[in-house]
Formats: sequence, structure tokens, C-alpha cells
Amino acid sequence: MPKYVVLVNFTDQGIREQQDTSGRAARTKEREARMKELGVTQDAIYLTMGPYDRVVVWDAPNDEAMATFSLWLGRQGGIRTLTMPAFTGAEAASIQA
Repeated sequence: MPKYVVLVNFTDQGIREQQDTSGRAARTKEREARMKELGVTQDAIYLTMGPYDRVVVWDAPNDEAMATFSLWLGRQGGIRTLTMPAFTGAEAASIQA
């Protein structure tokens, strides 16, 4: 399944929502339902320091599913993302062949 490395920045709204623990469970449940619907799974998530607030690795069945999920995330208003397809060493070798 294709992997995507996603660089995440919180919006002002997203920073405020980080402290709203009462709404966090609902947001998480909604996100997980959307991921399941699209076949997206989370491989890893990291809190980072520097120009990006988080780095996430997601698996998705195809570019269309990942693009749909990324656009849905952006419409929620809490984050902005930069999504990059990622290739394993074996995949890179076949691409370069």
C-alpha cells in the first residue's frame, strides 16, 4: 500500500483546539471514521520542532484516497498539510530501472 509522509502545521484554530480536551475525543472519532471509509491507516506520528508541528506517515490505497483525506482534513480548519508520496528502497530501485 502506498505510503505518504505528511508535514503538518497547526492553524490558530488548531492550536486552540489542542487545549480543548472535551472535543478531542469527538474529533478523533470523526477522523478515524473518515480514515476507515477511505482505507487510510496511520503508520506513525511525531511531534516535531522546527518549521512543522508534526510529521505523520499514512498508508492509503491510492493517491485519490490520500488527496480526498488531505482535503477533508484541511476543511476541518485545524491544520494545513504538505503531503508527499514515499517510496521504499525496493520501489525506488524499480522506478530507477
